[in-house]
Amino acid sequence: MSGWSHRHVLDLAAFSREDFAAVLELAHRFRSLPVTGARKLPALQGRLVASLFFEPSTRTRSSFELAAKRLSADVQSFSPSSSSLSKGESVLDTARTYVAMGADVLVVRHRSTGVPEQLASALDQAGDRTVVLNGGDGLHSHPSQGLLDLYTLARYFDPAHPLPEVLQGKRVAIVGDILHSRVARSNLWALTACGVDVVLCGPPSLVPAAFAQFVEEPPPGQALDPVPHRGRITVERTLEQALPGADAVMTLRLQKERMGQQLLTTLNRYHQDFGLTRDRLALCGADVPVLHPGPVNRGVEMASEVLDDSAICLVEEQVRNGVPIRMALLYLMAAADSSLVSINS
Repeated sequence: MSGWSHRHVLDLAAFSREDFAAVLELAHRFRSLPVTGARKLPALQGRLVASLFFEPSTRTRSSFELAAKRLSADVQSFSPSSSSLSKGESVLDTARTYVAMGADVLVVRHRSTGVPEQLASALDQAGDRTVVLNGGDGLHSHPSQGLLDLYTLARYFDPAHPLPEVLQGKRVAIVGDILHSRVARSNLWALTACGVDVVLCGPPSLVPAAFAQFVEEPPPGQALDPVPHRGRITVERTLEQALPGADAVMTLRLQKERMGQQLLTTLNRYHQDFGLTRDRLALCGADVPVLHPGPVNRGVEMASEVLDDSAICLVEEQVRNGVPIRMALLYLMAAADSSLVSINS
């Protein structure tokens, strides 16, 4: 993995197609290891991973901690409710506390956009060796979720060789609250990098037309796009326009708190217009996989008949794939020297 060039992982906009391939290939090797007997690898023995989650999380936090433990790393968990934040300590000072304890990796989740990047910049300026992995920040990015969604799709289409080229030319529909979704933004960078054409679908209040140009310019502070030829993004307003020809469909959680902002009428109306049912999936022309980053609002984003159909619903598969993807990220980020144990040993 000598070609890995990312000190921190903050945003998938900076990933090349080779970077995506490296993560998926390594994650597939981790997933392919026997699940019986000794489940730990000594790869990160002696390393310390601290999970600093300033925002509630079940799947992301648990899978990062499990991933670190399976690589034999030590794990420290941060709980805002019992921390010195209540006494006025800043987020940066909290992070520095864990750095002082010897943390090699900080996995940071925060409700405000840019916090992981700010911490990474401060640590770099101070000369600290600790690296930062974005576990989700504001409306900006959720790189590990984007990667596990990418791996889940690639593995569905080619279980033996789930690499980016498997997805070249595919069409994926993403339905729901794109505007407030960091998952959607990470998926747009990941999917288009692998040659996927993405169709976004939802009402104008949740899917602004400007998202069709989302990947046309690199984000602020990034000079160039590392992917020379990306898939296209289009915006449609009805499922009847978005679903025909789709090879996969991803729905996003409709956050009920958005109702107070008058972005929607009612949840029932939303389900009538944009909820996935078996009849609507038939518009794709064949059985296609359905993804959702969770948690799912049953009867809103999708009907129970779809969510409970293991033949097409990949929600639980996404959860399973979260562990090997996060193992791969932790391994790549902590593998700064050749002393790490090979995963084949």
